[in-house]
Parts: sequence; structure tokens; C-alpha cells
Amino acid sequence: MFKKLNDKARKRLHRKVHIRKSIFGTASRPRMTVYRSNSNLYVQVVDDEAGKTLASISTLEKDFADVKPTVEGAAKLGEAFGKRLQDKKITTVVFDRNGYLYHGVVKALADGTRKAGIAF
Repeated sequence: MFKKLNDKARKRLHRKVHIRKSIFGTASRPRMTVYRSNSNLYVQVVDDEAGKTLASISTLEKDFADVKPTVEGAAKLGEAFGKRLQDKKITTVVFDRNGYLYHGVVKALADGTRKAGIAF
């Protein structure tokens, strides 16, 4: 499954599979997953029991077109996503870093969401 990927991507996918064995989102505590590319950030909250996405945000939206995938941009996006989750009455989530190391952009996104009042 991982043979044709470069070493960095293969290691990330291996970490992702290992993490997803223990993380599961429910209706009361959904899973917040992060995907970052070189040009954009994507975050969504998923109820794994029902298989539905409850909320999402990305830098592709018109409101966040000026936000870059940097630490500062991730913090802004995290705060906006936290407000969006509170509007949908979601107060606690399980954080799925999606195989990325917990530093830099991923950490800033999580801290921004916490700053908006969402508990992990």
C-alpha cells in the first residue's frame, strides 16, 4: 500500500493509520481532522458513527482567501473554526492530527480552536 510513495509521505500515512486505530468520533464528541497542503489548510469535524461531516473550514473559502498556511494563518483559521463549532453547539472534539507532527501549523490550529472555547 505504501511502496510507491516517497519516504516522507509513507511515514505520515503510517502514523495516520496508527493514530486512527484509537481515535473515533461520536455524535457527542466528534473527530476534528486536519489536512495541510503547501498552499491550503482544511479542517473538518466528523461523526464517525453516522459517517457525516458536521462542520468544515478551509483556506479556499472566500472569507479566508487571504489566509496562508502559516502558523499565524492557522491560528486565525482555528479561532474562526472554533466559533463555527460553537454556533453548531459542538463544545468538545477529539483531535486527529492526521499523521502530521504536532508542531508548527497543526499546533497553532489546535491552539486557535482551544482559544475559541473548544475542548480537546
